[in-house]
Amino acid sequence: MRVLVTGGAGFIGSVVSTLLLAEGHEVVVLDVTAGSGDVVPNGAEFVEGRVQDAADAVLGSARFDGVLHLAGNIAAGQSVSEPALYWENNVIGSLRLLEAVRTHRVPRFVFSSTANIYGDPASTPIAETAVPAPPNPYATSKLAVEYALTGQSAAYGFAAVSLRYFNAAGAMLRPRPVGERHDPETHLIPNALRVASGGVDALQLFGDDYPTPDGTCIRDYIHVVDLATAHLKALENGRPAEHRVYNLGNGSGFSNLEVIEAVRKVTGHPIPVRVGGRRAGDPAVLVASSDRARAELGWTPQRPDLHDIVADAWAFHNHAS
Repeated sequence: MRVLVTGGAGFIGSVVSTLLLAEGHEVVVLDVTAGSGDVVPNGAEFVEGRVQDAADAVLGSARFDGVLHLAGNIAAGQSVSEPALYWENNVIGSLRLLEAVRTHRVPRFVFSSTANIYGDPASTPIAETAVPAPPNPYATSKLAVEYALTGQSAAYGFAAVSLRYFNAAGAMLRPRPVGERHDPETHLIPNALRVASGGVDALQLFGDDYPTPDGTCIRDYIHVVDLATAHLKALENGRPAEHRVYNLGNGSGFSNLEVIEAVRKVTGHPIPVRVGGRRAGDPAVLVASSDRARAELGWTPQRPDLHDIVADAWAFHNHAS
């Protein structure tokens, strides 16, 4: 298949692109930057630009069999202070992309969504049937695109799949190393590794008064290679004129303090912690039920252990330093 990967120079998108190429697909990456070093894999065509500006020209340049849409802004805290940015890039960008998909008759569309749309769920693990309660503009922007996909896939006949990510982490080490290089970095594991390597003197922790056993947020961490593998299965298993939604997580949660302890064990560094107030829009607990993805996509996480996820991230961090 010939596949467009928007956001293919990012952390998850780059791993997705690499796996697509390894399976023999043609890959075109559309992103605002080529990223750092070898983020866009060899063998992929790279187009620089915003989705809302370049999607129509790219999809009109050749016949495409599918789109994997991973481009967008992802920081929940930033979305509270800069909501217009999230409506522009996440919603308007996605609607322009869907317009191009319709115009050029692309039959498959896979969307990078988020578990953050559930807000503070009534119960865990969270199933796809849980009522959405997006706590911030980031989550709201993702849910808005899901609603658009439901109507447009039914009306125009393409197969649509939304993948609600829980916490992507770890790194791909082979066939080439790819890990997190966000700027600014907002994710817990890479920030803890920066402390371990001496980049900063202490880890900033946002809130220790949540209604959880140790007072810190609980999240479901999923290895980035497992997450990327689910995209390929979604591309292959979508159904024409249907929009299907899947949670992607390990089904087990770890508190921020448990993650920090895992980083201490992997790196041998004490990881001093500086506790501050909560970030706006952070739910207390997000843990997935991925039963639907396992049953319908045939997807099962192969790297569920937190120690292994942290160890791969640490190996990439040392490679990239």
